[in-house]
Amino acid sequence: MPVAGATGALRAAAAYAAQAGGGVAAPGADQPSFGGMLTRAMESAVELGRSADAASTQALMGQGSVTDAVLAISRAELALQTTVAVRDRVVAAYQDVMRMPI
Repeated sequence: MPVAGATGALRAAAAYAAQAGGGVAAPGADQPSFGGMLTRAMESAVELGRSADAASTQALMGQGSVTDAVLAISRAELALQTTVAVRDRVVAAYQDVMRMPI
């Protein structure tokens, strides 16, 4: 269940950033907020996983190309690795902040 943990951590970080108003751009700018970017990245990773599942199912049933399935699975794997790396960085940053003396 690493996917659930990774998406849960990204979802929590995105919700916190959105609640705190932690946008990257100045108020009124047309640039997306940090929380919005995290949410879109998480949704994209989940969609890549779903498309990899569909491509592998089609390949197993003989309806799709094995090459397409391998490419879809590779994309999903890369998205998962990126998600886990971002989660690890967020957790490490949180731990560093919690270790700071007051």
